[in-house]
Amino acid sequence: MSHEEQECLQCGQCCERWGWGQKGKPEDLVPWIAGNRHDILQHVSIRFADGRRASGTGITLDDLARISRISYWQDAAGRKMRRCPFFKRSEDGKALCGIHDVKPWVCRDFTPWNWTNHEFHGNCPACREKSP
Repeated sequence: MSHEEQECLQCGQCCERWGWGQKGKPEDLVPWIAGNRHDILQHVSIRFADGRRASGTGITLDDLARISRISYWQDAAGRKMRRCPFFKRSEDGKALCGIHDVKPWVCRDFTPWNWTNHEFHGNCPACREKSP
């Protein structure tokens, strides 16, 4: 199995270390807006090209073209969170994503075994399993 084909072992190290403070893409917001996912949108911070800021709950699909920055995650008062609000653990300790089917691009495409980030690489069991 090559590095590209490595599977996540659901240890949760990446979500606990990097599951917050990430930047998003407007495409992430489309299913959340279309599905009225205010449970997710309330945790999204939006900055528009004109400098205006808003919570994800205050935007529409028509606003996407005017967004200059999307940040994950914020609390209901608009303060940056230091953890992902959707990170959970199962009874057996495996990491679970509470929004797995619609999680943002930065989470979907995160594959640390394809990185050369040495800080993280040694902490990830999937990475250690594939290290030379």
